[in-house]
Amino acid sequence: MPIALASPSRDLEFPARRLVRLPAPLPLYRGGVIEQAVVAYESWGERNTADDNTLVLFTGLSPSAHAASSPADPSPGWWESMIGAGRPIDTQRFHVVCVNSLGSPFGSSGPAAIDPATGRPYGAAFPELSVEDIATAGRQALKALGIERVAGVVGPSLGGMTVLAYCVQFPEEVDNLISISGATSASAYAIALRSLQREIVRSDPGWRNGNYEPGRGPRMGLRLARKLGTITYRGAREWDQRFGRQRVTDSIGVTGDARPQFEVESYLEHQAQRFSEIFDAHSFLALSRAMDEFDLAEHGGGSLGAAFAAFRGKPALVIGVESDTLFPIHQQRELVEQLRAAGASVDFHAFPSVQGHDSFLVDLPRFEPAIGEFLRQH
Repeated sequence: MPIALASPSRDLEFPARRLVRLPAPLPLYRGGVIEQAVVAYESWGERNTADDNTLVLFTGLSPSAHAASSPADPSPGWWESMIGAGRPIDTQRFHVVCVNSLGSPFGSSGPAAIDPATGRPYGAAFPELSVEDIATAGRQALKALGIERVAGVVGPSLGGMTVLAYCVQFPEEVDNLISISGATSASAYAIALRSLQREIVRSDPGWRNGNYEPGRGPRMGLRLARKLGTITYRGAREWDQRFGRQRVTDSIGVTGDARPQFEVESYLEHQAQRFSEIFDAHSFLALSRAMDEFDLAEHGGGSLGAAFAAFRGKPALVIGVESDTLFPIHQQRELVEQLRAAGASVDFHAFPSVQGHDSFLVDLPRFEPAIGEFLRQH
């Protein structure tokens, strides 16, 4: 069995991160193989004596596996108030494993990782990535750690898609599922937006046809793509409520200037700068394309009903947000209908949150009770 080991790089940024090296080459869903695949993860809580209390958490496109603080890394995680002792995902009851997506630049094998065959980052040579591969890599990492079955799989956004991919591929190894603002496939609207983001990145001269040096690359393109993404992650009403027409203090009285004039511009610039400094362009393109290509119906010979037969009898929680334009509420209702038609027991929440797609990170007074109650019941 492979040994979970500390990450050999970026330890200062992710001191709680661990790596597991898969014991065999990892074949990918759309062809290709990763010969020496590595999966990064963080964990909280302890495995019980029956070894049946592991919850697997898959992330959205941009987060690392640092979902919550721990003694090894006390810095707040991206879902800090959700995970911990006495919290909705209660680590006194569950052993929680947050998997860093295959393809991400935060430790798992991906375009930014070193290809053992060349000693250089994979870059454009990394095989085509799918959501199914993210799920399979997570599952293989768990098996390498001696975990054969999980109490549940949980994920928002891309993670919600990964939850579905996990359950349809390994239905006998999952007891429960929680899909948050996910979908069985991407909408045309979401594909159009992500397509434009990828074009923006590739249009940056720093892209260099994908042959940029590590640590460099198309930062301007990533900045602009992130700005566009951030606009779509939130709802229009929240932008008005949060920023309105409030101006940046040092821009008052300044006209005809390229600097941000409004607080909303300054916020977007801050988000974009941070993202462009830590995320790899190839990784962004690979994960973005994987979301567009995902179609659960492929697992049922083109039929969603046939694909959902794998979910029969599984308790499920589905949460959507009425202001979400990337994963709109009608996609959540379709998911619920398909699950119920397959005989799954489904709890469904359509929240009126104004924060759009990112509500699961922000509107915690709604999300925490829903998730906590489902886990207490199941």
